[in-house]
Amino acid sequence: MMMIGPSNNGVGSWPARRARISPHRTALVQADRALTYTELARRVDGLAAVLAGRGVRPGDRIAYLGVNDISVFETLFATALCGAIFVPLNYRLSGAEIGYMLADSGASLLVHSADTDELVASVSGPLPGVLRTEDFDAEIDSAGAPPSAGASLDDPCLLLYTSGTTGKPKAAVLTHGNLTWNTVNQLAHFDVLSTDRALCIAPLFHCVGLGQITLPTLFKGGSVEPVARFDPATILARIAEARITGFSAVPTMLQMMCQDPSWDTTDLSSLTCVLYGGSPVQERVARAWLDRGVRLLQGYGMTEASPGVSMGTHDGTLAHPVSAGVPHFFTDLAALGQDERPRPLCAEPAELLVRGPNVFPGYWNRPQETRDSFVGDEWFRTGDVVRTDDDGWNYVVDRVKDLFISGGENVYPAEVEAVAVQLDEVEACAVVGVSDERWGEVGVAYVVTRTELPESALRSHLVANLARYKVPKHVVFVDALPRNATGKIRRVDLRAQAAAAFAAD
Repeated sequence: MMMIGPSNNGVGSWPARRARISPHRTALVQADRALTYTELARRVDGLAAVLAGRGVRPGDRIAYLGVNDISVFETLFATALCGAIFVPLNYRLSGAEIGYMLADSGASLLVHSADTDELVASVSGPLPGVLRTEDFDAEIDSAGAPPSAGASLDDPCLLLYTSGTTGKPKAAVLTHGNLTWNTVNQLAHFDVLSTDRALCIAPLFHCVGLGQITLPTLFKGGSVEPVARFDPATILARIAEARITGFSAVPTMLQMMCQDPSWDTTDLSSLTCVLYGGSPVQERVARAWLDRGVRLLQGYGMTEASPGVSMGTHDGTLAHPVSAGVPHFFTDLAALGQDERPRPLCAEPAELLVRGPNVFPGYWNRPQETRDSFVGDEWFRTGDVVRTDDDGWNYVVDRVKDLFISGGENVYPAEVEAVAVQLDEVEACAVVGVSDERWGEVGVAYVVTRTELPESALRSHLVANLARYKVPKHVVFVDALPRNATGKIRRVDLRAQAAAAFAAD
């Protein structure tokens, strides 16, 4: 690996905060364990030899089950050296769900950590070959030479299963080129240095955990610390103790941290960039971080885009705290017109289309769903309704499938929810549509409160800030909203509850 440092040719000195690429820098650190880039490379070579010795060949699928850990990265990179495809699985799923994904991906080997022993034992259906991460050291010590298969930019690198909020989850195929271009897009949007130290707190079976901050930091020769379990107080303490420079998260994590008792006293001065995405953030949460001087950026994306599509900028976020930002450098955006053709984005909400070298080639073994997801073979249909201001900043209005029509008028639940959480008493809100004899569909609001809030007060606030047809007909106060592993609300569950309670009421 090439060393970069000050020149001795008399041309001048380098900036004081310069980036250096060094094999002796720490790549990964966790608890009392740390690996330099040299040590990581040696272990990856050894693990690739282990995998090859177990019969892994180019194109095979290697599944991984376990919490964020150094071993996830070792397995990912070793799988790539074999020319195989890495399949990280959600350890919060049931044995039946894991069994489905193993069968769907056709995995030939399951790598897992000790904390998932019981889950693996509960997996339905036949298991592929199994390798426990606790056996890595012994296996690597006796391994031979690593394989020389490697991979090209067009070869598949990852199968990432979508959240599966409706129906069976499907796997997006991400190539090595997709991940590389996403990394380039990230680095064009914000600065990462080899001296940076990032936390990896979003799960690595999710595109945010891998694609934002984590891979860009490793690309630049910085240090990444994977965190096994999210705990807001622990994360805040670690930021101060280790002088963490950045991390990526989902909005729920940011909200939990700024509500933690240690929030006001935690030293956050080392943070140079915090990225978040996965779902919209409440403005008061964004302001809480910005008011502490943290350079907070909202990124918008999806698994199918590796995941970056757009992101805020450091000089524009204060004026656009809840915007999804502007397009990444090598990404094109358009709106789906009524003629089913791309058109320029504008203030009128429309489904967002995206294309670029970071956009995936399709879904694993789902040719028809792949074809249905593209317009003109190159524009991916995101399923998100977006509007764009005159200054080019984008705002996600809602999911196409979440929209419902009441009395002939489109109702976007996210708009209603954003107004509801303006009340200090409201912790969270989710709105779904339900059938109604008079209006066709009406809204049902599921509301989580911090303190007591009369329904009449909530309705008065909504009526004062929304058109009448947008105000939910039904309000249900609940202790919590159903969420998946990445913090997204499981609206399919709420729709079922609403249909059972209020359909054609």
